[in-house]
Amino acid sequence: MRVAVVAEFYPRRHDPVLGVWAHRQALAARDAGAEVSVFVLHRLVPPRRRLDALPALARQPSRERRDGLDVRYVRYVSPPRARSYAHWGAWAAPALSRAMRRAGPFDVIHAHNAVPAGDAALRAGEGYALVVSVHGGDVLWTSSRVPSGRAAVERVLGAARLVLANSRGVEALALEHGARETRVVHLGADVPAPSVPDAEPLVVSLGHLVARKRHADVMRAVAALPGVRYRVIGDGPERGALERLAAQLGITDRVELTGQLEPREALTRLRGAWAMALPSTEEAFGVAYIEAMAAGIPAIGCAGEPGPEEIAAAGDGIVLVAPRSPDGLAGALRGLVGDPERRRVLSLAARVTVEREFTWQRCGERTLAAYEAALA
Repeated sequence: MRVAVVAEFYPRRHDPVLGVWAHRQALAARDAGAEVSVFVLHRLVPPRRRLDALPALARQPSRERRDGLDVRYVRYVSPPRARSYAHWGAWAAPALSRAMRRAGPFDVIHAHNAVPAGDAALRAGEGYALVVSVHGGDVLWTSSRVPSGRAAVERVLGAARLVLANSRGVEALALEHGARETRVVHLGADVPAPSVPDAEPLVVSLGHLVARKRHADVMRAVAALPGVRYRVIGDGPERGALERLAAQLGITDRVELTGQLEPREALTRLRGAWAMALPSTEEAFGVAYIEAMAAGIPAIGCAGEPGPEEIAAAGDGIVLVAPRSPDGLAGALRGLVGDPERRRVLSLAARVTVEREFTWQRCGERTLAAYEAALA
């Protein structure tokens, strides 16, 4: 079975973290038996606030091997995001069509997100079985906050033979947005040797520094817990605000902002944590939770969010707290820091949960089964 994976978010030389989950799923599908080629929609126009990124975008090779996968970076241009994001697929489709014709034919096109990848694939790949993965952005952001976004999302999901959702909550939203056939396919994590907690209490957050990840809530919770250190792994537009908040709270000496790290190094810096806290809102899944749990580190997420609720339903190892509640988060952290036996039990259970439900091998097997179902 020949599969073309089409993605907007995918690792690049200047940003090896971007969309690494899409790369890992492509690898998992290959290891399960699919013949996979990857086409990355590589927009050459950076955001206005990041014009310094233009040279790096231009230097990205048009084709390279990543972990044995053939990856083509399909260059295109489009108008600014604010008014035109729903139509970026139309701008990318001609270049994608040429690239796929040269590399094809394919049996299945697997697009990550309806907009713009699914839209571009739909326009470029007539006659192929289209599978679209919804990771949350389509139904939580694009459909409600982007001009013409809902119409674009519904058109693509309605045209797909099969829509894959990363949680049951997202699956329900995909059905509300026009999907005809759906199934849940969880992303995965590697299962390393168990982590050994640092001698002093350490809380880690692993995620892009954007407001919805609520790193500030963790910082306020840590401020109420004397002796607890806080390590933030990731980068983004909220970094400056977080540095100022740490100073205002008087905990600069207990806070470490590592910046963005290579995936392997990020997981290394995660080890030693007593808990991985990420009280995100609009969290469709959250690979960071299961990466921590795989190492035996209890995770903390928000109740009512599709991803954390899905993980909690699969087994123990994640604690759910009320959203936007630094006090509730502080209470949960206090319970983990102050109760070694409870933390030990959660640590063991977390690894069992991941091994049973959230490995990359399992993801690959379910992804391949989804391709077969789409063809059938």
